[in-house]
Amino acid sequence: MPQPEITIRSMEPEDALAVSALLGSVGAFEGTLQMPDIPVASRVETLQRNEPGSCRLVALAGGEIVGMAGLHVLQPTLRRSHVRLLGIAIAAPWQGRGIGQQLIERLLAWADNWAHVLRVELTVHVDNERAIALYRRLGFVEEGRHRGYALKHGRYVDALTMARLHPAPPRIES
Repeated sequence: MPQPEITIRSMEPEDALAVSALLGSVGAFEGTLQMPDIPVASRVETLQRNEPGSCRLVALAGGEIVGMAGLHVLQPTLRRSHVRLLGIAIAAPWQGRGIGQQLIERLLAWADNWAHVLRVELTVHVDNERAIALYRRLGFVEEGRHRGYALKHGRYVDALTMARLHPAPPRIES
């Protein structure tokens, strides 16, 4: 069966219900700090909010949201205004098909070329080997390990902190 074409676009407020359902879906929530079995509506208000300085994208297949990713402002302070936090979730049936890479590459292009972002940070559970390999391919490096970072399936798991610095920060041309 042919795979539907993937479309990536900016996340709009009307996408909040579908994105919330994705974030709480089995196979997606486990790699995040989201919880299973909570109302979809619990995240909608936050997802509908405009985040100045952030970029949020969705991936669609056949009109259905199958992935989302964003670069989020960590703190509204001048001293950390050059940093964004990467968050991503892909629906379980769509994992391993390159959607995560497409989303992250689009976010990094936005960060590098338009948004004055020098540093992109993320945290990933150590047992998410596929995600760690993807992040490394895209230039992220491990900076630390957090012991007992999150409760997952009844046990505490460690997480890695990874970051990517802009490969060629902008300069004034002479």
